[in-house]
Formats: sequence, C-alpha cells, structure tokens
Amino acid sequence: MYKDTVLPRVLEQVVNCKDELAQYYLMDCIIQVFPDEYHLQTLDVLLGAFPQLQPTVDIKTVLSRLMERLSNYAASSADVLPEFLQVEAFSKLNNAIGKVIEAQPDMPILGVITLYSSLLTFTLHVHPDRLDYADQVLGACVRKLSGKGKLEDNKATKQIVALLSAPLEKYNDIVTALKLSNYPRVMEYLDSETNKVMATVIIQSIMKNKTRISTADRVEALFELIKGLIKDLDGTFDDEVDEDDFKEEQNSVARLIQMFYNDDTEEMFKIICTVRKHILAGGPKRLPFTVPPLVFSSLKLVRQLQGQEENPFGEEESTTPKKIFQLLNQTLETLSNIPAPELALQLYLQCAEAANDCDLEPVAYEFFTQAYILYEEEISDSRAQVTAIHLIIGTLQRMHVFGVENRDTLTHKATGYSAKLLKKPDQCRAVYACSHLFWVDDQDNMKDGERVLLCLKRALRIANAAQQMSNAARGSTGSVTLFVEILNKYLYFFEKGNPQVTVAAIQSLIELITTEMQSDSSTPDPAADALFASTLRYIEFQKQKGGAVGEKYEPIKV
Repeated sequence: MYKDTVLPRVLEQVVNCKDELAQYYLMDCIIQVFPDEYHLQTLDVLLGAFPQLQPTVDIKTVLSRLMERLSNYAASSADVLPEFLQVEAFSKLNNAIGKVIEAQPDMPILGVITLYSSLLTFTLHVHPDRLDYADQVLGACVRKLSGKGKLEDNKATKQIVALLSAPLEKYNDIVTALKLSNYPRVMEYLDSETNKVMATVIIQSIMKNKTRISTADRVEALFELIKGLIKDLDGTFDDEVDEDDFKEEQNSVARLIQMFYNDDTEEMFKIICTVRKHILAGGPKRLPFTVPPLVFSSLKLVRQLQGQEENPFGEEESTTPKKIFQLLNQTLETLSNIPAPELALQLYLQCAEAANDCDLEPVAYEFFTQAYILYEEEISDSRAQVTAIHLIIGTLQRMHVFGVENRDTLTHKATGYSAKLLKKPDQCRAVYACSHLFWVDDQDNMKDGERVLLCLKRALRIANAAQQMSNAARGSTGSVTLFVEILNKYLYFFEKGNPQVTVAAIQSLIELITTEMQSDSSTPDPAADALFASTLRYIEFQKQKGGAVGEKYEPIKV
C-alpha cells in the first residue's frame, strides 16, 4: 500500500507544490516518519523524486539524512544486510547522488563532499567487505574536486577530514585504508595545514590500534599520506608554526617509526631504507626528532642479525650488521652537519656499543672517532662537555672488542678530555670516573691497578687545587664532597681486590676528610656530612659481615 499508493501520491504533491521550503520540509518528513525498511524497499521511487525538486532545495541535507538512517538501520542488526544487497542500495544511492550533482551545477563543493561523505559512511556500514565500493566513492569525490586546486573553504576541508577519517574508524587498521587507491588522491586537495591534521589522525589511529606495518611498500604508501608532517609541502619551512605544535607533530612521527617491524631481516632492512629516504628529505629542523628512532630501529635489526649465522653462500644481497652500520654512519653525518652535536655524539656511542657486541672492532673504533671529533670541534658548552665526557667514559668502559693499541688511544684521549674541563669539580669527577677504564670486572686482561691508583691520586690533587682556589677567592676551603666521593672510589677498588689500593691509603683519606671538616675555614655542607657518615657506616657494616670481607675491612679505623 505504501509503495503503490501512499508514497507516489505524497511525492506527486511534493514535486507539484514548487515551493522550495515546503519541498525540503516534506521530503525530510517522509524520511523521518516512515520506517527504515519502507525506505529500503521504495528507494527507486524516493530517489527518483530528488532531481525533480526545485534547484534551490537543500537536497544534500535531505539525502544525507536518508543515508544516515539507512546506515544506522544496517548497523542495528546483521540480519537486515541481505535486504540492502537485494535492492542494490549502494548503486541506487550512488546514481542518485550523481544525478543530483548534475542537476545542480552550482552546488557548492561543501555540498558535494557532504553527500559523498554520507555515502561512504553508508557503504562502510552496509558493505564493510567491499573495499572497491569505498574506493569508488572516493574516486567520484576526486573527479568532482579535480580542477579546483587546494581547497580554501574551511568547512569543506573539515568535511574531507571526516570523509577520510571514516575508513580509519571503521576498519581500525590503516593497512586496509592503504589499499584504497583514491585515498591519497583525495588528500592532495587539502591545504598544508589540514593535510597535517589528517596525517596526525592517521598516526593516532595506528598508535591506538597498535597496527604493525610490515612491508616497505606499505611504509612508502603511508609516508605518501603523511608527507605533510615529513617535509615542507610547499618547499619552505613556515616560521609561523608554533614550536610546541611542531615538536608534538615530530614526536608523533618518531613514535610511528617504532611501529614498522618485520621478522624477516631483508624486508626490515628495506623498511629502514625507505624510512631513511623520507626522513632525510625532511630538513634540518625535523632530523633531531626523526633520526633517533631510525637509529634504534636499525640497531634492533643488528641485534636480530647477531643471533643468526652469516649467509654461508656469501650472497651480496643479504643484510649484514656491517651494511647497517655503514648506513647508520651516513645517517649520523647528516645530524652532525645540522648541527646537533650532542645528539649525534650520543647516537655514535650507541652504535659503537652495538658494533662492540657484533665484534666489529674497526666499525666500533670509527664510531668512537666520530664521537671524539664532535666533542673536540662542536661541543663548547661546559655543561654539555661534562655530560658528553661521562657518556664517553661509560660507553668505553663497556667495550671489550678493542685491541690493546686502540683501547689505549681511546682511553688516553678520554682521560685527556677529563683533565681539560673548565671547572675543577667537574675535572675531578671525570678523572676519577676514568679509573673504571683501567679496571673492568669481568675481563682479567683489563685490570691495571697502578693506572687506577694514578687516576685516583690525580683526582685528589685536583680536589686539593679546587679547595685552594676556593680559599684564595672566597676565604673558605669549600665543601669536602669531592674527597668523600674519591674515598668511595677507593673503597670500591679496595673491595674489588685492587692490590694498589691499600688500607693505609684509605685510612689517610678518612683522616684528611675528618681534619678538613673540623677546620675553621671549611664551609658547612650537610649533604657532604651525610655522605661521609653513610660511607663510614658502610665500612662498619662490612666489618660486621665477618668472613673474608670482614677480615679485609678490619684494619680500617673509623
């Protein structure tokens, strides 16, 4: 009855009344009042009326509401989906939209995008498995946008973001969206600001769903989508970009790089090369954010390869740690050129440590050399120097791959840098840290008690000089903190069995500190007092342990 009698007569009235407001209102009433299944079974008749309405009627809103109702109906229960297939709802709606857009050549672009956005939502609900339908909708959108250039209309760009976000929300998987060939073509029409917004939406979707992107081709396609964040689209860096926003954007790209992974080492190497190609094009402001995750992904691959045997056939093509380290060396050079010397130095040391674990002495030595060159030529700020020298000492101490000659060269340089720091307390701390370079616990060939003692004595001399300078400049000898810290180093090596560190040396240092603390010219320092008190408590504690340790500590008087 509805199909044959009610609907045709109501539509006839609507079309004949020729009043745009009445037509809009009545069409909306029909869509909102009658049940969903009625609309579905009478789609032909209902859609046939749209092109006959007055050209000024806001058809896009009415049609969008119809598709919205049908989408919700499809989402309500899987049992109703066969009905949609039976009446070929998608192709009918698609044709109707095409006709409406043709009938209204002056329809603003916002209206066109709104219609296609509603159709895409409908498609994703009714035919989630038919990617070709979704791609068809995006393709139709591209055809309408072609020749329009970048969109300036704020509402239209927002609508495109909604259109492009729909597949991400539906599939919760960017890999599926990457299969839509028209997806990147729609993005081309966004201005660079909105392009960034869309790129951020894509990255957030990947992070939220923990999507792993596991082939170089997909990484390439993804970088094509988010290129607004990877490089300056119009070839110039916009100085007006807010610094915090820029950092946030680049940090999200850095997080994204961690989501690329494949167990197959050859494919993973291809992924790393693809990422490298894109991020090196990003310009100097972006590299400090994007190079570190690339380096750590590469080092992860190195560790993966470590557990595998070398290719017995010696094929040129196979990925080896050496090949990755060569790539890393070239990548880190770009960081040094920006310049970002402190970051580059940290990453060189990380690479040296990985090369050490792969037993590649020349490679590790080269990374260390680069780190030293940066330290000498680029790092001039005294605080940065202190941080750098402690990183260098800490990394060098863990190296086991170097032969005697190479190790001596690197150690000699590190101790030289330590003694040249600007402030005496910094010098002292770096010099006593160097003592660890001559005594490595799990390597017997790396236990040189004499040179340990030389470092500690040198640190004491510097601590003494620091006090004298303080006395000359301020009239007080300053704190005894440095002496207490050196005492702790003495106790460490004493416990480790260094024969050069004797009870007598420890005893005289304890007496020296006690005398200094009681002297009138020393500055009261509660932190130093607490450190000294806990050091003495430690000695007492070791004495009470009994056994070999207790015996060792027994002669020390506190």
